[in-house]
Amino acid sequence: YKLLMPAQRVSKSFKDISMSFKFNPLSGDLITLKNENAIARAVRNIVSTTPGEKLFDPDFGSSVSEILFENVDDITAVSIQDEIRSSLSNYEPRVELIDVEVDPNFDENQFDVLITYRIIGVDIPPSQLEFALLPSR
Repeated sequence: YKLLMPAQRVSKSFKDISMSFKFNPLSGDLITLKNENAIARAVRNIVSTTPGEKLFDPDFGSSVSEILFENVDDITAVSIQDEIRSSLSNYEPRVELIDVEVDPNFDENQFDVLITYRIIGVDIPPSQLEFALLPSR
């Protein structure tokens, strides 16, 4: 006899501190981002953080900001796409990356980014994060 147990669904919740560092007027605690919002903020932070910017973890982040000063074209878009994939694979274990689209926007001198990912351990449809990357100093 072998007793079969039903499969258990793994469900997690995630919480991060808001980068605004504002306080909740009711509780006095720092405002937090929960679940999907926390993950979306973390993904965006990884892409926009330059290696060496985070104390005690000099490799954290991506080199996207350096690539943005190249020509706005398909070759640079592929470089940005590869860098985003690599940095998210290395620094965000809470997501399974489905797709990264980077399209050059010649009129605005920027790259339009669409990241599609699934949050691991949470039973929700895939999430998408869309933003524009443009060179800045």
